Amino acid sequence: MSRPGAAPDVAAGVRAAFPDLCRRIVAEIDGVLAAIEPDQVAALVEAILAARRTFVYGAGRGGLVMRGLAMRLMHLGLPVAVVGEMTTPPIGPSDVLLVNSAKGAGPTIEAIARAGRAAGATLAVITAQPQAAVPALAERVLVLPAQTLADAEGSRSFQPMGSAYEQALWVLCDALAALLQTALGQDAETMRARHTNLE
Repeated sequence: MSRPGAAPDVAAGVRAAFPDLCRRIVAEIDGVLAAIEPDQVAALVEAILAARRTFVYGAGRGGLVMRGLAMRLMHLGLPVAVVGEMTTPPIGPSDVLLVNSAKGAGPTIEAIARAGRAAGATLAVITAQPQAAVPALAERVLVLPAQTLADAEGSRSFQPMGSAYEQALWVLCDALAALLQTALGQDAETMRARHTNLE
């Protein structure tokens, strides 16, 4: 039974729209990534390499991406913790707190950012809103210029809500991992050996 208001032949519509839709999404991600300032990427890579430990945080879909980055940092042999996990150690000087804050503001993320700074950690922020409250606290800011919930719907993307930002964030974090891998001289087998064997 079809949903009220659904097209009579959904399959035909999907077959017609899917290839072009995927091309549009990929093109949009490419445009967002091309607008990132490489110097900001280099500064973040250097901060992670110099850190005693890296703590990552993000909420919602962006939070899932940050957990994926934490996994890759672990595979690279870098000490990493996900903020909010029961095993998260105390943060302090020589640590980096890397947060994803697409909107650049919010009570929870602002409180976490301030707590990290108060403990002496370096605050690094990935955001689409560099003038907002959380980036204003940071020593390192990486601007990912895509539509978020802070923007009017359709103002910067044909996709809904923050989809373009979250998609580009995933590619950015995988690129960060690849850059760190090169800087550390790690090969794929060394990284694979650190992967969990409890799956």
